[in-house]
Amino acid sequence: MAIKAPRGTADILPQDAALWRFVEKTAAETARNFGYEEIRTPVFEHTELFQRGVGDTTDVVQKEMYTFNDKGDRSITLRPEGTASAARAYIEHSMHALPQPVKLYYCGACYRYEKPQAGRLREFHQFGIEAFGSTDPALDAEIIALASTIFKNLGATGLELNINSIGCPECRKKYNEALTAYLSSHSETLCETCNTRLGKNPMRVLDCKSPVCKEVAAGAPQILSYICEDCRAHFEMVQQYLHAMDIPFTIDASIVRGLDYYTRTVFEFVSTQIGAQGTVCGGGRYDGLLEELGGNPGPGMGFAMGIERIILVLRAMGLVKEEKNSPRLFVASIGQTEAALALCQKLRGYGVYAVCDVAGRSLKAQMKNADREGAKFSLVLGDEEVHSGEAQLKNMETGEKITVSLGDIPALVALI
Repeated sequence: MAIKAPRGTADILPQDAALWRFVEKTAAETARNFGYEEIRTPVFEHTELFQRGVGDTTDVVQKEMYTFNDKGDRSITLRPEGTASAARAYIEHSMHALPQPVKLYYCGACYRYEKPQAGRLREFHQFGIEAFGSTDPALDAEIIALASTIFKNLGATGLELNINSIGCPECRKKYNEALTAYLSSHSETLCETCNTRLGKNPMRVLDCKSPVCKEVAAGAPQILSYICEDCRAHFEMVQQYLHAMDIPFTIDASIVRGLDYYTRTVFEFVSTQIGAQGTVCGGGRYDGLLEELGGNPGPGMGFAMGIERIILVLRAMGLVKEEKNSPRLFVASIGQTEAALALCQKLRGYGVYAVCDVAGRSLKAQMKNADREGAKFSLVLGDEEVHSGEAQLKNMETGEKITVSLGDIPALVALI
């Protein structure tokens, strides 16, 4: 029996890779236009990083991480998200000494063990933004604007921006008391996991995927009724800045995000075109994360967007056009493979997409292959052409032929 890819993973085949490159390139170029610089972190980290950063009461840590002991008996985890790794790098490399805020972006694979479905795989890919060193609500608005601009530059429309504030640790104490009281009165209805969370982090119950727990959560007190004056003023300024940039949004008090490090502003971009897994981008502020990971106290803000989900949106909108990368020149040969290889190599030095037969085909089969590949031009090299230094360049669309010098590569490049 042939070996297949593990469940929850997917091959990105050549016909799809161009679309992936387009999404990743567009996101990266947009981030750079906002002043963000690329960071690349390891695909695996010490497990403690995610336990402390993401939170040991989250679904990610409790149920979904790929964790193993390495040969040195150290607990290692494949990264389930990018923020904790970026924060670790910020601390480890003393980036607090740089001009603040430090603005970073990244793109890479993440891993979570969960039920595979459309847009949600066990190996998935995220483009992420992290900014460290500013508490100003202008940063919150700028980061939301960055995400909005990426979608605009991709051509994706119809996405809804939902925002909320979950306050700071101080004002959340009062909210947690009210929330715990409410949830405790429904403890018999809640799932076993949520009953465990109730005494540790009751807000995690609001993020449970169980339909029964979701129904209970729908009647829970709302965090916006409990946030302090500073957090309220911060949230109002975020809204004011979004209005100034003409970025429409809806306040959704149910958004708490699924990771423990969030504070104050949280947000999501949601699509109605890809089914239940409609969130294509989510993020927020995490002002206590650096300190939690052993660094100096400092604020942070960021988001992550799922590449697979973005591609689902683009396909659903009919924005994906299949574009084949066709050769400019196909060099066919009759017993002159060496000359054909040499000519193609010279042309590639000028940036030309040129190919020749490397499968020992007949001339007839080679020309059929040139048609199949969609080559713009072709020429045939035989003994006569090699000895004379000239060949017939054929326009594959019109059939027109002109004589070209094989020794004048710049002139040949100009013609094709």
